[in-house]
Amino acid sequence: MTDTAIIPFEWTGEAMVPVKGFARRADDHFVVHERYRMEVQELRSWVSHKHEFAWLREAWLNLPEQYRDEQWAQSEQHLRRYALIKKGWCDTQTFVCGSRAEAERWAANLRPIDEFSIVRVQGSTVVRYVAKSQSQRAMGKADFQKSKTDVLDFVSGLIGVTPEDLVRQGEAA
Repeated sequence: MTDTAIIPFEWTGEAMVPVKGFARRADDHFVVHERYRMEVQELRSWVSHKHEFAWLREAWLNLPEQYRDEQWAQSEQHLRRYALIKKGWCDTQTFVCGSRAEAERWAANLRPIDEFSIVRVQGSTVVRYVAKSQSQRAMGKADFQKSKTDVLDFVSGLIGVTPEDLVRQGEAA
C-alpha cells in the first residue's frame, strides 16, 4: 500500500466485505490471506460539519469593533483557524536563531507561507503555529466534536455570548 485509500467495508457478522463498487480498490491495496490491522474511524455527519460553519459565520459577523483590524478577524476561516490554534488544535514548529534580529528575519519569511498561521518571536526563537485540519480525512468524529466545542467556547467568549446562544443564532441564520 503506497498511498492512503478510503475503502468502505461492511461487517457481515463474519467478515469485513468491501462495499459494492470498492472490491477492485481493495484488491489493489490488499493481499489475499495477509493480515492487516484495522482502526475504527467513525464517520461524522456532514450536518455537524456545516453546523459549525453556520454559527461561525454569525460570530464573525458579530465580532466587536475592537477586533476589526486583527489578522485573525479577516474572515470566518481566519477566525476558525485562530480559535483552533488558541485552543491547542495546532502543530508547532520552533526555530532557534543566533539573535533576535535573525529571528525577526525568519519570522518575516515564515508569515507569508500560511496566512492562517501564527508566527511569534520570543527572544532569538521563532515559534510557528498552524491549525490542524478539521477535514473528515484529517480528524475523526471524536476529535472533530471536541475541536468544534473548543472553537465554539473560544469564539462565543470573544463576542460575549454563551455557546448556546451562538448556536441558536447560527441555526436562525
